[in-house]
Amino acid sequence: MSRADRFLRALRGEPVDTTPIWIMRQAGRYLPEYRATRERAGDFLTLCKTPELACEVTMQPIERLGVDAAILFSDILIPIEKMGVPLTFAEGEGPRLEPVRSDAGIALLRVPDVEAELPYVLEGIRLVRRALDGKVPLIGFAGAPFTLLTYVVEGQTGKAFTETKKLLFGAPASAHRLLRKITDTTIAYLSAQIRAGAQVVQLFDSWVGQLAPEDFREFAAPYVKECIDRLKPLGAPIIYFANDGASLLKDAATLGADALGVDWRVPLDEARARTGGQVTLQGNLDPCVLFAPIPVIERRAADVLARAGRDRHVFNLGHGIQPPTPPEHAEALVEIVHRLGKR
Repeated sequence: MSRADRFLRALRGEPVDTTPIWIMRQAGRYLPEYRATRERAGDFLTLCKTPELACEVTMQPIERLGVDAAILFSDILIPIEKMGVPLTFAEGEGPRLEPVRSDAGIALLRVPDVEAELPYVLEGIRLVRRALDGKVPLIGFAGAPFTLLTYVVEGQTGKAFTETKKLLFGAPASAHRLLRKITDTTIAYLSAQIRAGAQVVQLFDSWVGQLAPEDFREFAAPYVKECIDRLKPLGAPIIYFANDGASLLKDAATLGADALGVDWRVPLDEARARTGGQVTLQGNLDPCVLFAPIPVIERRAADVLARAGRDRHVFNLGHGIQPPTPPEHAEALVEIVHRLGKR
């Protein structure tokens, strides 16, 4: 079986020769070649918005690590900026947005024309597909609607999510109006990515674990399901990653995604039981295990593989790889998974 087929077959629940692996944030600061490209770009947003540079960093981990998929280098907030929310990234501080918390502010937001206003993302996809030349599939991605709402309302990466929950519980109709616009944007954005050549798409719900199950069912699940339902006819498999979502897995499994990303907080055998065994699971090694000696990494990876079972599993970390990670430890993880995961 070719490396090009392994990941897609696992997402479809078909037999594979060995467990496929890719790593969230695999094109990132732990790689010296990424840091060099980032320095040339000058700032993070320029790196995201320059197709040639985005292609360059997307490709960096493909041969170095031997992973079974590429993921487009970008950021989940890129389409939010085009909805009318000014966005900046300060070094060491993360994103900053002008928060939107009122009906008047929500009314001013719009659904962008992706082809016209985000051409650099689509050109980046086309460049990566040519550079990959069929070696491995390319993953496109977007933030899931609830997670994007938190950034719009908080104006930054959330902590207590007080402003978000004031909106959800104090003005639910307003929250739904905001979710409606974000969902329409997300569907348009991912549809354009698939048309440009993304072969798989992932919805990152990074902050959905802040919701109780009943609030997930009201403010997150319906919008994720709508995204999935609207994207399915385009033919690309869809992964939904609900970070810190152990209590949400049973509900998440009903939304129609081909695969569910699982963080490290719940063992994969428990996740399999909660999801009924009918969906591919992706995950779920704690990223910080990669700071350990390689024999420890092998023992912990073997445990993830054993708990996942032999079918419907894509190996990944339970969240993005950390910047202090030694690149050779990431390389070792890929080799370990391919060796121990052989059928």
